[in-house]
Amino acid sequence: MPYSIEVKDLRKRFGDYDAVNCINFNIHEGEVFALLGPNGAGKTTTIRMITTLLPPTSGEIKIEGFDIKKHGTFIRRLIGYVPQALSADSTLTGYENLLFITKLLRLPAREREERIRYVLDILNLKDAANRLVREYSGGMVRRLEIGQAIIHRPRILVLDEPTVGLDPVARHNVWDVLNILRRETSLTILITTHYMEEAETICNRVAIMNRGHIAALGTPDELKAMTGKSDATLEDVFTFFTGNQLETGGSFNEIRQIRRRIQRFN
Repeated sequence: MPYSIEVKDLRKRFGDYDAVNCINFNIHEGEVFALLGPNGAGKTTTIRMITTLLPPTSGEIKIEGFDIKKHGTFIRRLIGYVPQALSADSTLTGYENLLFITKLLRLPAREREERIRYVLDILNLKDAANRLVREYSGGMVRRLEIGQAIIHRPRILVLDEPTVGLDPVARHNVWDVLNILRRETSLTILITTHYMEEAETICNRVAIMNRGHIAALGTPDELKAMTGKSDATLEDVFTFFTGNQLETGGSFNEIRQIRRRIQRFN
């Protein structure tokens, strides 16, 4: 099976600090892969390098065989990106947000309505399409942002902390959307998260990051086995590899505040 993403000896230094320190991993085409770790582990820095937003200090990244250093412009067409920071405009409706993205991406006018209808349908947002985003719940905002990222039909979807700040019900709704995308499309999905349950629910494999390194990589079941405990829980896995506690997590304003706090650590 070919690789969608190849990362080799990737490093990012800020002054004397290694935010990402010589990490290696590959992601298969159509795979759902997670970078799991506490805040400050280097997950977001890694994501920003993969999405060409941040140049690596050293190492190599290939997207579908293309080196990001040589083919950055082309690679950006292959990727849909959902950042931690809010990307939906609260003063516009859900429909208007999607229409703006289609125009920003210069999609042909004849295709815009078709793609918007598809996104609203698959994300279960048709009934809220004409409501202002400021009236959306946190889970609805996140689903809309996923819609913005997939409307140009990318081959790879990258999500940075896709459920941060959401309550358990909204979190599960986002997982349902990602599972639908996995079933109905050939998307390769890369997410960062600090929720082990999230990684187990939607991901084929997980790389656990801590202090700029990859501490372990495997399927959720393989990671549980690495703890040496036959009855290992999700919390046991996270604590075993990172020494940190799992976190739990509303509305448009709540998710914005939490994401802003998290950004200071990545």
